[in-house]
Amino acid sequence: MPKVETFDRALVLKGATDAFHNKGYNATSMQDLVDATGLNRSSIYNSFGGKKDLFMYCLKAYQDSYYEKIFKKLDKAQNPLRALELLLELYLKDILEDTKNKGCMITNCASEMANQDPLIANFLNSNQNGFLEFLGNLVESGQAEGVINKKRTPRDYALYLFSAIQGFRTAGILLSNKNDLEVISKMIIQTLI
Repeated sequence: MPKVETFDRALVLKGATDAFHNKGYNATSMQDLVDATGLNRSSIYNSFGGKKDLFMYCLKAYQDSYYEKIFKKLDKAQNPLRALELLLELYLKDILEDTKNKGCMITNCASEMANQDPLIANFLNSNQNGFLEFLGNLVESGQAEGVINKKRTPRDYALYLFSAIQGFRTAGILLSNKNDLEVISKMIIQTLI
């Protein structure tokens, strides 16, 4: 008979996600995870399969949570261009509220782990492809509505936006001046008009 979990899985994942987000994958020890989750090592291994497996659960939970936040924010957009403006406003808000300058966990993971582990690289590639598709669909709709220019293809603009957003989020770790960040955000949008 399988062992029944006697802990709140979501709470444990939040604690582990915070530990990984604060230190990165490589610097987070099993003791850090024990301290962050309140579970002993054997419970972590039995329930999640080990450090890398737990990290993958945390990445997925972080991704799901962030996409939920994005879709909730973009639900208020009147058109695709405004949706992109709201997306950048969301990132700006997150940067300004990130008092520990942790940055985006997935962006940080790409810097730290993309070339170290095939499983993590697959997750990151899948995340990137999904986000590129999302951005491309927004651009295509915006071009059809006439609120985004047609100087480039939706795919070209999606690649530009993906790169610009990654750079914006990374720059936000060191650059916390709201005015400077707003200039960057506006310049990203101006490319599309």
